[in-house]
Amino acid sequence: MSLPHAILTALLEKPSSGLELTRRFDRSIGYFWSATHQQIYRELGKLESEGYIRALPTEQPTRGQKKSYEVLPAGRAELARWTAAAQDPKPPRDTLLLRLRASAMVGTTGIEADLRRHLTLHQRQLAEYEEIQQRDFGPGRDTPQDRLQHLILRAGIDLETFWTRWLTHALEEFERLPAPEGSP
Repeated sequence: MSLPHAILTALLEKPSSGLELTRRFDRSIGYFWSATHQQIYRELGKLESEGYIRALPTEQPTRGQKKSYEVLPAGRAELARWTAAAQDPKPPRDTLLLRLRASAMVGTTGIEADLRRHLTLHQRQLAEYEEIQQRDFGPGRDTPQDRLQHLILRAGIDLETFWTRWLTHALEEFERLPAPEGSP
């Protein structure tokens, strides 16, 4: 049920068309809650039919024109209800960790290269988050909204820092493993 809440949040931040929403998901919300463009458009229809959002009136006929949406009071109330509700943390599900465990049983061929690839990807993501922090959260950005958004970014920075450290440690461990049987 979180995608509708992500969309409500984005629309409260700024009324948007479906296309604008998909772009914003690609640039910001998607860093921690991803959705395809098709999922976003489908949810917009559901949210509108449930009375949580409405298409903004336009001066032109809507056929062929993009609709912009805004959140209605019922949508704001639903988002407030959802944010106030307690939720338990979800256990992580990461195929890389599962593959690493499986490699303990069937051999490590290929997994080390993928660990290196993951390290590079996490290093890039960390650099991107740090650039966003530098660009968007400098002096003077101290409103409650700024502080909460920075807190979310810090979570991303901390997670990417964890993964880069852990992957570096994992690769060091691979260097200490004995060579697989039959290898030179």
